[in-house]
Amino acid sequence: MTSLRKLGSSDLEVFPLALGGNVFGWTADETATFAVLDAYTAAGGNFVDTADSYSAWVDGNSGGESETLIGKWVKARGNRDDVVIATKVSQHPDFQGLSATNIKAAADASLRRLGTDHIDLYYTHFDKPEVPVEEIIGALDDLVKAGKVRHIAASNISPERLRASLDFSDREGLARYVALQPHYNLVSRDTYEGELQDVAAASGLAAVPYFSLASGFLTGKYRPGTTVDSARAEGAAKHLETERGQKVLAALDEVARAHDSEIATVALAWLAAQPTIAAPIASARTVEQLPALLAVAELNLTEAETARLTQASA
Repeated sequence: MTSLRKLGSSDLEVFPLALGGNVFGWTADETATFAVLDAYTAAGGNFVDTADSYSAWVDGNSGGESETLIGKWVKARGNRDDVVIATKVSQHPDFQGLSATNIKAAADASLRRLGTDHIDLYYTHFDKPEVPVEEIIGALDDLVKAGKVRHIAASNISPERLRASLDFSDREGLARYVALQPHYNLVSRDTYEGELQDVAAASGLAAVPYFSLASGFLTGKYRPGTTVDSARAEGAAKHLETERGQKVLAALDEVARAHDSEIATVALAWLAAQPTIAAPIASARTVEQLPALLAVAELNLTEAETARLTQASA
């Protein structure tokens, strides 16, 4: 049985791979969503990540489709207490921004869609610098005090705003961020490494990175001369054109052969080995895509292998 990881200073314990819910209601319909969630939890997974805006970008969708499907699945399985559900606020078409009024209204809407009375981990999805951190933290603290949210977190935030938020929470004795969700992977390191990672480390925050597989590029299925049938193929394939992307693929191939592992597993294992990382996020639209992701829980890279990948991605 894979051991769970404590999420920062919270009382949440999570599987070392968070299942991304961005594909639910987009490239995975209800049947596929239920199958993926069933397989993930059957393997010991318990950490599901979504947002109130998923998947508003799809024609005919209005936002909240992912939360609705997760809520239907939890109700059907009767397993709410066994699953850590993370969702986010600020980007839903009907609930834009981080004003106190909007945060509270969006949380209530998420709770309705999820069919639950509490959100385990509630992120500010994209920071809004025009809103004072005092207003944001105050609203989130009210949600925690009301029992609607267990813990709060931030995503897509500058080091300065993150530090200011944490300082305000500490000074006023209010709810404090326990986790950070940055964009971070082997071909996008400067989006987290440096000052933002330093703030997270100094403040005891757990990092739960998104785009862990660079929209699928780090699965190894994108190669010169290949065509991949994916809604995210264009974004992923652009890494093939860079020297860094090619070096990273070569290093991943080498380490994967040594472990007889999937390339995606190795890419996630590198991420999981980095300071502050609690659980990378990766999504699967089919059950067949899950084993390579789940295997990160059992793969330990050697120091030399981690260094090899770090060097290739520099």
